[in-house]
Amino acid sequence: MTRAVVIGAGIVGLTTGLALRRAGTDVVICEQAPEIRAAGAGLGLWANALAVFDELGVGEQVRAIGKPSEMYFHDQAGRLLDTPEFGVEDHRYLLVHRAKLNELLADAVGRENIRLDTGFREYEEHASHVEVRLSDGTAEEADVLVGADGTYSAVRAQLVPGTPAQEHAGHHAWRAVIPAAGVTVLRNRLILGTNGCRGGYVRTHDGNVYWLVNQFQSPPLTGTRKQQALERARHLEDAGEDGVLTDLIEATPEELVLHNQIMLVPPLPHWVSARVALAGDAAHAMSPHITAGATLGIEDAGLLGHLLGSTGDVAAALATYEAVEIPRYAHVAELSAAVEHAPTPQEFARHYAAFSHWMITQQPLHLAVDQVRA
Repeated sequence: MTRAVVIGAGIVGLTTGLALRRAGTDVVICEQAPEIRAAGAGLGLWANALAVFDELGVGEQVRAIGKPSEMYFHDQAGRLLDTPEFGVEDHRYLLVHRAKLNELLADAVGRENIRLDTGFREYEEHASHVEVRLSDGTAEEADVLVGADGTYSAVRAQLVPGTPAQEHAGHHAWRAVIPAAGVTVLRNRLILGTNGCRGGYVRTHDGNVYWLVNQFQSPPLTGTRKQQALERARHLEDAGEDGVLTDLIEATPEELVLHNQIMLVPPLPHWVSARVALAGDAAHAMSPHITAGATLGIEDAGLLGHLLGSTGDVAAALATYEAVEIPRYAHVAELSAAVEHAPTPQEFARHYAAFSHWMITQQPLHLAVDQVRA
């Protein structure tokens, strides 16, 4: 039986472990944290991610912890920025809570297959296997190693030296999930404002509300996280609007406000070696303004499971994975840049719908099949 070591028990690492186990591979997932946990709050899953979860037998469970939502944008006066050239399906996604999804996936993989408090140190490749050395002094021998250890990936640092995560200069995000009590939220609202600010709020399946504010080309930050978010919210709601976003931020305790300087992984010359592969943010961390990082990483996991499960030739499977993914993500970067640099809110909305349409219709598994046939 093929054996795999997956580094990282986030959403992509757990999905990779599940995909490999479903393909008949023996898997151990190593996580440096002492518990299964997730950084962040709400998470949007698009139809292509849900298709992977359906194939892995957990699609209905994932839908049960999510709320169907739609990605339509409004301007700061509350006017809908319509995109009639795209269909309703290009706007639909499922909003889930990151921590709940992590717990669900950990149960599906099997907790006995996850080693907590066990970080990655280094690996050594051999013709017949890869030896993975861990922080507790032990080593695991496997046929393949998957680095799903995020933006600051230690596996990437060895596989592709000199590619540390980089700041997306001036790009910051603030967000929280809070109970809706005290603030009336009649509808979801995603807003394109002025001064490079975007944000909004959506209701979750369990009665809470997820709010988000981000800003491109932000001036230097001052004040508390909550004050920073409130300052940006002023660029998202006209004085005549209902002020729901501001009210939600005001109602959020300071300790629940999450802030991130957005970090990116530069384009990599390669994602794999003969027995090592990168997946998710370890390979392609990008700006969250397209809200698709997790979805795209879940596709990585599904593709790896399919390719490694369909052949005993690990090197050939990983070569096909790379041949599909690097060109695909070069195009993702182009589409993402078009959204980021859209000159008007209307153009932002149109480029965003164009990206989501492309993403849910261009499946990497089909590209992999074509690659193998070629």
